[in-house]
Amino acid sequence: MNRESVNKSNLKFQNLKIAGKSSLSGQINISGAKNSALVLLAASLLTEEEVFIDNIPNLTDIQKMKNILKTLGVKIFKENNNLVINSKDLKVCELPYKLVNSLRASFFCIGALLARNGEASLALPGGCKIGKRPIHEHIKGLRALGAKIHIKNGFVNAKVDNKCKRLIGSNISLECPSVGATETLIMAATLAEGETIINNAAREPEIQDLCQMLNKMGAKINGAGESTIIICGVERLNGCSHKVIPDRIEAGTFLIAAAATLSSITISPVIPQHLESVLTKLRESGSDLIIKKDSITIKTKYIKSTDIETAPFPGFPTDLQAPFTSLMAIADGDSKITETIFENRMSHISLLNEMGASIETKNNVAFVKGVKELNGAKLLGLDLRSTAAIVIAALAANSQSKIGGLEHLDRGYDNFESKLNILGANIIRESSNDFFLESKIIMKNSICNSKDFQAA
Repeated sequence: MNRESVNKSNLKFQNLKIAGKSSLSGQINISGAKNSALVLLAASLLTEEEVFIDNIPNLTDIQKMKNILKTLGVKIFKENNNLVINSKDLKVCELPYKLVNSLRASFFCIGALLARNGEASLALPGGCKIGKRPIHEHIKGLRALGAKIHIKNGFVNAKVDNKCKRLIGSNISLECPSVGATETLIMAATLAEGETIINNAAREPEIQDLCQMLNKMGAKINGAGESTIIICGVERLNGCSHKVIPDRIEAGTFLIAAAATLSSITISPVIPQHLESVLTKLRESGSDLIIKKDSITIKTKYIKSTDIETAPFPGFPTDLQAPFTSLMAIADGDSKITETIFENRMSHISLLNEMGASIETKNNVAFVKGVKELNGAKLLGLDLRSTAAIVIAALAANSQSKIGGLEHLDRGYDNFESKLNILGANIIRESSNDFFLESKIIMKNSICNSKDFQAA
């Protein structure tokens, strides 16, 4: 059943009314990858020529990044899901706190700005509160490339202060394979003088997508997708045309939603290799999969328990830990969910327990005892992936739910409820000033009384 959505403004005061016991079927299109599109927008700052980027998802995070680029003097033209980005008149200015603090990915701009202009000033990043996510790897790497960096009063001021006014290639070893730091340092190194080697680099598909676009622009990058990346700096980069890869996290979310509702759906376009760890766990939990070159069909008749442990790519993605926990909440048997990436990524546990799940946590491990069914509830999602998780739980629940936290959901999912409605869900986006206040009171009481909150 397809439902019209209300205007997506004042998202804190909107909720999704979701009919339970959903059965999904049919095919949907997967949007471009959020985490790739954001860094590609930052990479467009590296050239004076126009960059054409296709398959940009319609997300609030993308709009925030576009606003940040416009503050820097960048001209952006939009047609459907395509952007034309012209950074010829890039300005040297301080990026305001309000813009940068609302979007962690905005910090990626520091590497491109240093490489192109020789200086950058921006506020410390914000985004979902799912852990510390420190930037010291970014800072340490940029300093190794010759940048002088000072952090004061919530702002990072960076400058290249040498005779050639260029960053200098270096051998950098990351303490952990940070995706953001790897991307920042790749962009910075493309215009540096000499060779840069990044050891213990992140291997995520989004990094591979970034390197592919930069190489189209004339960069010399080898090793994308491997733990060692070598960048030979060039004097300038050109414009190019590039298409964003499909969003593996959105794809995984819809596959998990189908499994949770004992449904059969097909998703495309996808790159199945980007989802191997997720597909393995879906098979272990009872789903049948048909995998083709750019599509995946899932069919689920029962759900059995299986353990997961998040890990950097190619391991199980942390961004799908919360949705998969919703699936395990109604699985046959007990499972253990271990989060190794972010220390505060269990906010969905109390939400699922409010719906009748039986989950206890100890540190960053969730012990799940599968229940036969979940109950509908009025709940407020606390971050992007936890909100997606409780939407999935609501689809499988025995009665209607109302789910808030859409200011988080719309950061990372392009027309989420519309796509679910195409598959047969019954979801209506509503505006209600009372919902936000009522659900906050409900959540405060339920969290304070929950075992997992006390254990945490």
